[in-house]
Amino acid sequence: MEEVFNMAEHRTDFYNTSDLILRRGQAFKVILHFNRPLQDGDKVEFIAATGPEPNEPDGTMTVFELSNFSNESSWNAKLDYMSSNSVIALITSPADAIIGRYILHLYVTTNKKKSYFKLRELILLFNPWALEDAVYMEDESERQEYVLNDHGIIYFGLESAIDEEGWIFGQFEENILDISLEILDRGLNHQNDPVLDYSQRYDPGYVGRVLSAMINSFDDDGVIEGRWTGKFTSGVDPQDWMGSVEILTKWYRGGYKPVKYGQCWVFAGVMCTVLRCLGIPTRVITNFSSAHDKDANLSIDSVYSSSGRNMSKDTMWNYHVWNESWFTRRNLGSDYGGWQVLDATPQELSEGIHCCGPASVHAIKEGDVHLDYNVPFVFSEVNADRTTWIYYDKDVKEKVYSDSSYVGKNISTKSVGSNQRFDITKNYKYPEGSAKERQVYIKAHKKLLEMGILKEEHLGRRIIVKKRHKKRGHGLRLAEDNEEPARLDVTGKFELVHPPEFGDDVRLILTFRNFGQKTETMKVKLSSSVIQYTGIPVTEIFTDRSTVTVGTNKEKQLSLTISASQYEDELTKDHLIEVAALCVLKSKKKMLVRKVVTIKKPPVSIKVLSFPVVNEPCELEISFQNPLSVMITDAVLILGGSGLIKKQIKKRVPKLAPKEAGSITLEITPYRSGTRQLVVDFTSKKFSTVKGFHKIEVADVGAVAHEGDIPEETIEDFTDD
Repeated sequence: MEEVFNMAEHRTDFYNTSDLILRRGQAFKVILHFNRPLQDGDKVEFIAATGPEPNEPDGTMTVFELSNFSNESSWNAKLDYMSSNSVIALITSPADAIIGRYILHLYVTTNKKKSYFKLRELILLFNPWALEDAVYMEDESERQEYVLNDHGIIYFGLESAIDEEGWIFGQFEENILDISLEILDRGLNHQNDPVLDYSQRYDPGYVGRVLSAMINSFDDDGVIEGRWTGKFTSGVDPQDWMGSVEILTKWYRGGYKPVKYGQCWVFAGVMCTVLRCLGIPTRVITNFSSAHDKDANLSIDSVYSSSGRNMSKDTMWNYHVWNESWFTRRNLGSDYGGWQVLDATPQELSEGIHCCGPASVHAIKEGDVHLDYNVPFVFSEVNADRTTWIYYDKDVKEKVYSDSSYVGKNISTKSVGSNQRFDITKNYKYPEGSAKERQVYIKAHKKLLEMGILKEEHLGRRIIVKKRHKKRGHGLRLAEDNEEPARLDVTGKFELVHPPEFGDDVRLILTFRNFGQKTETMKVKLSSSVIQYTGIPVTEIFTDRSTVTVGTNKEKQLSLTISASQYEDELTKDHLIEVAALCVLKSKKKMLVRKVVTIKKPPVSIKVLSFPVVNEPCELEISFQNPLSVMITDAVLILGGSGLIKKQIKKRVPKLAPKEAGSITLEITPYRSGTRQLVVDFTSKKFSTVKGFHKIEVADVGAVAHEGDIPEETIEDFTDD
């Protein structure tokens, strides 16, 4: 076989493997050498077989004859050229062929005998370049980005302070394709019925759903074990991963034991690697202010105690990361094709296992929550209403705020062909506050009611208990679920004096504004907690009380300072602090003011000092700063990058005095040309990892660097918050 030619034509020559990798629905060339010329009456047939028990009814085996014609609906072999003893055949698989490993055989029948030959093995992938393939993508730049790009950017932080980090997908690296296929073979579906499992691998939706279950370790000992609380002493802190290759390789070489640990962006990064590796166009999505609706009522209940402490069971993640893959949904209809949500983060059960999707993005936008799979859950993530309650005890609560526009902000992914952030919120919902957005929300409610998922009380017909508060001794009229809290004449807002860096005191101003016709006096209970990115409070670090009086059409400001010593030892890797003020007016009406603050880390910067050429040393300068007010002696730089570094480079950093800056010069040797991405971690046991990444253009061997090829002032810094 013409391996090099075939793989170049099929855009699979990037894979670091000795296997023949092909894409379905596209011809590949086979050269056959016989011991004599073919004669009239000789019959040449091919057999393509996949799976544990290949057979024609299941589509796992096909017999097809060499002829002068081709049939696009099935496997076929067309005679392309014939000489004395040689034949060149163009073999084409159908655009809906099962993906995976195949064995190709040759069966020759002559007047005298029948001969049977094993030609070789091959791996067949999905084909976004084939018009009839379910994953067909029309735009070449999108195919380059969502199938062939082996690096990317994942967004995180807050909707008002979006940050980014580089991720190494590495789908073409050694063993990654083998591992991706092994993941399918170790899924529950394959364990239960391997023949049926293989027969369904023609469908990208089926493959995506299996992978959604298998990337997490729940139910099936999949690739990654998740952990969101406690220490990570028995594994790797999720923030310390810089790409998928190390995780997948660790799972493979460790006897398929779940790799510890992952959180949402890790699950999404690994999932993207495997889906792109198999040929399914995929991108990583971040949803800010992402709802986790535990009771499936399309509403998130944010619950605070009477002292202002967060005690919610529903969770509002500051951000959540999932995947979108591109394919048609023939079972649902043409309107629901295109981007499909697949989420490997184990949050809720779906048909008895922890997986999510494929959920049509179009169905989510239109409120068609009756469609497969998990559309109601994703709809809530981006479009649930948020209701804030004050709990006095288990029987007494008061609704103080309701917001239909809080959830699902700045839904983001990397732009095609650049490192710019691309906001795709409009793909998921109509503009907040528009009549159409509310119509869709009501439509979703009605459909869930018809399906029996929502109960009558979820639609606002439940009456909340009305009783006298035992401790306060006054009558308390509590709101019904369908009753909006009365609008207040007083508003409140937290503002930072300046964005705090690690080691700075956090200084805020709480500004009250009175738009009413009379002076208002209120009691203010202040509380601050370190929180995870999932919104879950970890440690309360500050409390205070005050009484504030605001005159008519006046403003009053209250200063709040949280010292560095109060938060430094308590911060999680997310570096997030929630500040809340529960305000009780003379009328006994309540107001809750809330803000989430990010504590910034100093940047890691990357500078390329020489012209990058394949297989030639390239000099880099990495700059960093000790973020602490104490000396550090254990800091390490870790470098990785597909096409740049075959094995991670770890470089010990000399001791750094408090707040001291430093730099290290070192060399890497790129092994693949084109646009590459270097990822750098600056880490220590005393602080959470600081990350940086930088795009590097690597020239082919023989390229000559000219003066001015590397502008001095074109260095970009990319860092965590």
